[in-house]
Amino acid sequence: MSQRHQWLPYLAGLSFSIIFGLSFMFTKEGLTVIQPFHLLAFRFGVAVLFMTLLRMLGLLKMDFRGKNIKVLLFLSLFQPVIYFVCEIIGISKTTASEAGMMIALIPVVVAILSTLFLNEPPTRLQSLFIGASVVGVFFIMYMTGNVAIGDNLEGMFILLGAVLAAGVFNIMSRKLSLHFSSVEITYGMMCMGLISFGGVSLIQHIIAGNLGAFFQPLSHSQALVSIFYLGLVSSVVGFFMMNYMLSKVEASRSAVFANLVTIVSIIAGVAILGDPFYWYHLVGGGLIIIGVWGTNHFRRAM
Repeated sequence: MSQRHQWLPYLAGLSFSIIFGLSFMFTKEGLTVIQPFHLLAFRFGVAVLFMTLLRMLGLLKMDFRGKNIKVLLFLSLFQPVIYFVCEIIGISKTTASEAGMMIALIPVVVAILSTLFLNEPPTRLQSLFIGASVVGVFFIMYMTGNVAIGDNLEGMFILLGAVLAAGVFNIMSRKLSLHFSSVEITYGMMCMGLISFGGVSLIQHIIAGNLGAFFQPLSHSQALVSIFYLGLVSSVVGFFMMNYMLSKVEASRSAVFANLVTIVSIIAGVAILGDPFYWYHLVGGGLIIIGVWGTNHFRRAM
């Protein structure tokens, strides 16, 4: 592999970290004018429409003939379906700090699962740096305040479901990369997201008796901006970058990039929304960056 190609997976990891970090801001803006599952329905609907159009134009190459589609659909149940359901419900039942701490555990879960199912155990040094990255997120959340671990156990357990779903997804995506391209995996995920969340949103509208208002949010410019970013940039580009990285490097090295999302979300909040920036953001962010660097620098000998 050329030196340029060796850096591509890390560039993909940095890209999806930035994209997902900014997605919190767009999600927050979108939820002011549209319900959660309705927003998810539009998000994945736009993603499927865009990828299908590119496929029809011959700009995306996908060939599912002779491949085990059931396995791809099973993967898509964990991400985006189970993950997003658990994340939305869990966040509604916990504080932002608790949610952030739970999601930060994803690299730890991935490291355990990759050891058990991929025979890719992290080295001791890698484990140390994974821990440093997680501590960085915990430190920021703790110093931010509003942490009362144990007061919202139901929400914490539901968020644990999101963490486990993300862990399983990382492992399965890496294994499926032997049979499916990153584009094919991403397309399967988008289709499952559209079917699942689109179905839930339609049922909600039918029960409420306002099915005719299903497309009404598209008249709001604020909703359109959120849907465009979340559907095209976050879903299509972000998940493609994640699946590409998983196809090239060990799952534990890829998963630790997720904690960079915390740094990006803080920077976006400060630079765009005018949120305050404190010294503990700098310390915690430094630990996260060191953790990501060390996990990938001290990789196992291949």
